[in-house]
Amino acid sequence: MRAEIAVLPGDGIGPEVTAAAVSVLRTVARRHGHDFTFTEHDIGGIAIDRHGDPLPAATLRACQQADAVLLGAVGGPKWSDPNAKIRPEQGLLALRRGLGLFANLRPVRPHPAALNASPIKPHLLTGVDIMVVRELTGGIYFGDKTRDERGASDLCSYSVTEIERVVRSAFRLARQRRGYLVSVDKANVLETSRLWRDVTARIGREEFADVKLEHVLVDAMAMHLLSRPREYDVIVTENMFGDILTDEASMLAGSLGLLPSASLGDGRVGLYEPIHGSAPDIAGKGIANPYAAILSCAMLLRHSLGLDEEADCIERAVDGALNAQVFTNDLAAGGRGVSTQAAAQAVIEQLNEHCYVAELRD
Repeated sequence: MRAEIAVLPGDGIGPEVTAAAVSVLRTVARRHGHDFTFTEHDIGGIAIDRHGDPLPAATLRACQQADAVLLGAVGGPKWSDPNAKIRPEQGLLALRRGLGLFANLRPVRPHPAALNASPIKPHLLTGVDIMVVRELTGGIYFGDKTRDERGASDLCSYSVTEIERVVRSAFRLARQRRGYLVSVDKANVLETSRLWRDVTARIGREEFADVKLEHVLVDAMAMHLLSRPREYDVIVTENMFGDILTDEASMLAGSLGLLPSASLGDGRVGLYEPIHGSAPDIAGKGIANPYAAILSCAMLLRHSLGLDEEADCIERAVDGALNAQVFTNDLAAGGRGVSTQAAAQAVIEQLNEHCYVAELRD
C-alpha cells in the first residue's frame, strides 16, 4: 500500500515523540511491503512564531490531501497568556473542523506491567478495557464567547445532527465490543444534556436495540471511573466532559504517556495523537514517553489505512517492550527510565523479532 502521512510535530515534546512514532511506522512499512511517505508541517506555537497563524493554510491543505495525520502536541509557556488573541490550541480546533472530525476515540487499557505506576489500587485495574468517545465539534469550546468589564460568557450548544453522528459511532463500537454503551451527561441541570439524553435514547431504541444503553451523570461518572472502571466498555459524551474524563482516565493506565487517540469523521482521513500535552518541562531532554504516540500509529493504520494486521503488530510490540520493563521516567521506579529513543528502539526490536515479514508472504 502507498500512503501519504502528514506529520505535525508541534511544540514541546511533540517533535520527539512523533519522530519515535515515525521510526516505528517506517519499520512496519518495510516489513510489510508498504510505501509510506511522511511530510512535516507546522501547527500550534511553532506555527505562530513562524507564520503568525496556529494553523497555516498550507498545513491544513496538506492534511486534507493526506491519507492520515499524525500530531505531536501543541502549546507551552511561551504562548500561555489566556488573553492572547492567537493561541496554539486554536490551531488544533481549526484542524479538527477543517478535516470534518467529530468523534475522538480514546482507548484506556492498563498494561499489567505498568499497574504499579498508577495511583489506583492494582486489583481495580486488572481487566480494564474502556473506549471513550468524545464529541469534538460542538459544545462550550466552540460556542460564542463574550467578555467585558462586567463579566464573560461561553455559549454551550449542540444540534441534533451533531449528537446523532457521534452517538451512532459509539453504538457501532459498542456493538463490536461487549455490547454496552454508557452515555454521560448533566441532564439534571443542562438543557444541552437533556437533548443529548433524548437523542441518544432514541438512536439506541430505533437503531441499536441489541446494545445495552445506560445514562450516567458526569459527576457520578467521575467517581465510578476510578472506583469501578472494569464495569465499563464504551463511554460516549460531549466535548468538555470527554476532555476532562479522559484525562482522569489516564490515571488508570498510570501515565498520559501510554494513551493514544484517534479523531475521526465520515471520511477516511483521521487525526492521530497521544492524549498528553507538550510537557515543556522535559522538552528537549530526550526522556519523553513515546508509547502513546506509537500506539496512536496503530490506530492510524487500523482506522485510516485499513491495515489491521499491522496495527496489531504495533500493539503487540508495545506490549512486549513494556513486558520487558522498558520504562521511561514516568513509569520507572524513582524516575530512572530509558530515553525516548531507547523506548522506540525496544518497540522496533519487538517488531523485527515477531512482526510478519513481507518477504515471507509468498
